[in-house]
Amino acid sequence: MKKFFQTLQNIWKVEELRSRILVTLGLILIFRIGSFIVLPGVNATVLAEAAQNADQGGLAGLLSLLSGGAFSNASILALGIMPYISASIIMQLLGMAVPAVQKMQNEGESGRNKINNFTRILTIIICAFQAPSYIGLYVKSINGSIVNETPLWWVQSVILLIAGTMFAMWLGERITDKGVGNGISLLITVGILANLPLSFIQEVTTKSDNPIMIIVELVMFMVIVMATVLIVQGVRKVPMNVAKRMAGGRTNVAEQGARQYLPIKVNASGVMPIIFAQAIMTVPLMLLQSSDGTSTFFGLGDMYGFTYNLILFFLIIVFTYFYTAIMINPKKMADDMKRNGSFIPGVKPGEATAEYLDQLVSRITLPGSIFLGLIAIIPAFAKVAGVTDGFAMFYGGTSLLIMVAVVLDTLQQIESYLLNRHYDGLMEGTRVRGRRTQGEMSGI
Repeated sequence: MKKFFQTLQNIWKVEELRSRILVTLGLILIFRIGSFIVLPGVNATVLAEAAQNADQGGLAGLLSLLSGGAFSNASILALGIMPYISASIIMQLLGMAVPAVQKMQNEGESGRNKINNFTRILTIIICAFQAPSYIGLYVKSINGSIVNETPLWWVQSVILLIAGTMFAMWLGERITDKGVGNGISLLITVGILANLPLSFIQEVTTKSDNPIMIIVELVMFMVIVMATVLIVQGVRKVPMNVAKRMAGGRTNVAEQGARQYLPIKVNASGVMPIIFAQAIMTVPLMLLQSSDGTSTFFGLGDMYGFTYNLILFFLIIVFTYFYTAIMINPKKMADDMKRNGSFIPGVKPGEATAEYLDQLVSRITLPGSIFLGLIAIIPAFAKVAGVTDGFAMFYGGTSLLIMVAVVLDTLQQIESYLLNRHYDGLMEGTRVRGRRTQGEMSGI
């Protein structure tokens, strides 16, 4: 405990880190306040009663979880940051198929600025389609939620929802530039964590007569979180040798025969396969809920049903391989290694190295994809075990992976600031994954 308080004091002593943390907290506070500002002309009391009586495990519950409750509140930030993420994913996919986008990706900073501008424009277009759908399928479906429905009210509500998403995107970019961590990811994480206390209180209230069961649930939750941390940080270190380099007629002793490592992550695709798979699976869910709400069509309308989770599991495996192929290019890695004078012992540089890396990535992607699939369907098992819908959502899926990945990334940045100021890191006797040692390379 003494070490913990000493670390907090060290964080406060670093002026730049202190100011960045305060900026991050301030912008997050603004985002949370905006999630409670209801659209004009909407009855907030009726929406609150409907959200309290709604099924927290349905599609609306999932979207409300990712938006920090703004979705169910009909807030000006109801669409959250997800349209921007969807636009970013689309631009990444276009980078694989459209030569013009590929050219921009290779233009460095100017190319990234162009891609960011196109992403913002695409975000507005996506919001222009999602905003009327949200009002018509969710807000309007609740009797008495709209005080006075007029064409002008529809126009102003759509404009406010679009502006809210763009404002949330701007807050995320400011956090990334002026704060600590990835701003977009932090906003999603804060929205998820905002629902955790209330969900836990509801779980405790439901099982107030069985405290042992609550303890068992907490222990299982911690085990799942620790397993997620291990997989998220898990890497396969590929040993490399660096050829001797001459500088001024002298050999660089530090690099002569140096053994370095090329870390290939077990979960290189991150949370994207789950997002892709859930986006596809929400289509039949939306169609079913917009009709009579029954779980027909082979049970795809039930997020905790066997058919839904089985298809979700296999979709995640497929998308994990797909997104890993986007993120990791063995041929480019082999070319860069050859150009830098690095080679894998026992493997010829060039084409043989590319084939070796491709086989290695394929092997380690399989357990990573299976793990992602299991994480995605754990809430269904938790529901079967008697956990309430709201708390079961935190046992796995997108919410758990996002929380773990973002928290680790933010801690890594804070630790880097401390180490650069010659302070001890956040953890004594260990390190947050991503901090580089002398014998490792973060990528080529």
